[in-house]
Amino acid sequence: MHQILVLYYSRHGSTRQLARQIARGIAQIPGCEAVLRTVPDIDDHAQLMSQPSGDPFVTQSDLEHCAGLALGSPVRFGNMAAPLKHFIDSTSAQWLSGTLIGKPACVFTASSSMHGGQETTLQSMMLPLLHHGMLVLGLPYSEPLLHTTQSGGTPYGASHLNQNDGLTQEEATLAQALGKRLAQTARLLHP
Repeated sequence: MHQILVLYYSRHGSTRQLARQIARGIAQIPGCEAVLRTVPDIDDHAQLMSQPSGDPFVTQSDLEHCAGLALGSPVRFGNMAAPLKHFIDSTSAQWLSGTLIGKPACVFTASSSMHGGQETTLQSMMLPLLHHGMLVLGLPYSEPLLHTTQSGGTPYGASHLNQNDGLTQEEATLAQALGKRLAQTARLLHP
């Protein structure tokens, strides 16, 4: 079974919703399963010692055992959120050993404003993945909804524009398509 790591940080739940849709897309590919993980909020030292409500915290071994990685963060001033960056900054051992080289990856994000920096946030998450030697996948325009969506969805990865009403159908469908593409690629690369 190919385990695809869906790693995210979400403070208010929008990025978590996208992670769930990406996991649904992964599950549609035979022989693949999504492993949902999150990172602790670095603002609260006490939380570092406890599990969050919902998905478990990521471990370094999750990276070693995954066949692919979906990385998600809310927009923070056009960049990934500090808790996710904090975890990524702790992966030097995996970088030195080449743990992630040749594995496929994708990125996803959520913002509360249309021009809040979704695309730069997605790009900021791609940079460490490229340093790790991962094969970064986007969302191709062969996905028809990418041409017509009025909310989230970019060729750089799945996204959500928070209008306080959850994911739109287009956002959910595009996130699932990204998850499927990631899982299909992992199966092709690691039969």
